[in-house]
Amino acid sequence: MTPFEIFFDLVFVFALTRIMSLIGQRPTPTTMVQGLILLVLLWIAWSSYTWLGNHTRAEVGAVRAGFLVAMAALFVAALAMPQAWTSGPGLDGPLLVALAYVLLRVVHLGLYHWAAAGVPGLRERIRFFAAVSAVGWVPLLLGALLSGTAHAVLWVVAFVIEIGGQRLSYARRGTWPLRSASHFTERHGLVLIIALGESLVAAGVGAASAVTALPVLGVALVGFAVTACLWWLYFDRAGPAAARVLATATGDRRDRIASDAYSQTHLLLITGVIYLALGVEQVLGLVAGVHGGDEHGGPARLTWSASVALYGGTAVFLGGRLLFLRLTGQPVPPAQRAVVVLVALLLPLGVLLPPAAALGVLGLLLLTAVAVERRSGRRATGRPAGLE
Repeated sequence: MTPFEIFFDLVFVFALTRIMSLIGQRPTPTTMVQGLILLVLLWIAWSSYTWLGNHTRAEVGAVRAGFLVAMAALFVAALAMPQAWTSGPGLDGPLLVALAYVLLRVVHLGLYHWAAAGVPGLRERIRFFAAVSAVGWVPLLLGALLSGTAHAVLWVVAFVIEIGGQRLSYARRGTWPLRSASHFTERHGLVLIIALGESLVAAGVGAASAVTALPVLGVALVGFAVTACLWWLYFDRAGPAAARVLATATGDRRDRIASDAYSQTHLLLITGVIYLALGVEQVLGLVAGVHGGDEHGGPARLTWSASVALYGGTAVFLGGRLLFLRLTGQPVPPAQRAVVVLVALLLPLGVLLPPAAALGVLGLLLLTAVAVERRSGRRATGRPAGLE
């Protein structure tokens, strides 16, 4: 993995922060769904360039020039994200995002087709996928010209066509060839850890200038513990074990693990982290008094949307992690499944408990998940406690 690719990943993560700006300080069901649709758009683009960077060096010659154009398009799309659903002053926001995305995909497909010379059948697969993708760009551009439900539905249709075209190309013409397993796993691990870092940034945004108040500082540390648990649940065993599985796999199985466990399942992990970050930001904003009390003047409580972000985001991450374990041939302990279900079932607590208590309950659940994972790991390896 090169510094140039890290630069590309940072532009992607900047776009994630702009999605958080779109959802806003007071998330609503509408803005959360809008943010999710844009997150899928970004992930398709980033994942495509990750495969390209795995096939050819991104920092050399014409490929580097193409990547720079793509980065500029991604940067423009990121800047326009908060206006992706409504027209504002200046250029039309939705159309700007759609055009930037199309440019991203055109550059990617062109570079991939150029780099695929000498690989039997790959150019044919790319042309097939490009034709399907071009069909998906029609509802994307048409949706940008409309508003409301029609806008959202057409964009969802566009992404379904893109993803469906990828799966269809696998079924009819074979998977995309993976050249370097270590490069591929490093890229996905890096973007996940940067996203986890953004959750810490969100905590600072929520606390604002009240961060030095002892209650706010204490709740911020609970938020840090929650993020640390997510890091541990992926990077301590799950991620390294999956990397070893991918490195030793061969042929079609290797390519399918890369596609299913990384290119697709990691979208669940990133989505979970982003929505959890929004939930933590809401908690700290309420504890710090930034958002004030409820509309009747009573004590501050999380809204249903904020509770869904906090607990639902965590459940999406944990569920995505279990799917990741299964797709990479790792055991999925029943206790970890129970934790996912429990987190989802406790979602109403977010609106009933004080915000700090709601975050504290989540922290205890995740610490329990970490403890269970450590214990099951010691049993699997035969190591006694204390010899980690």
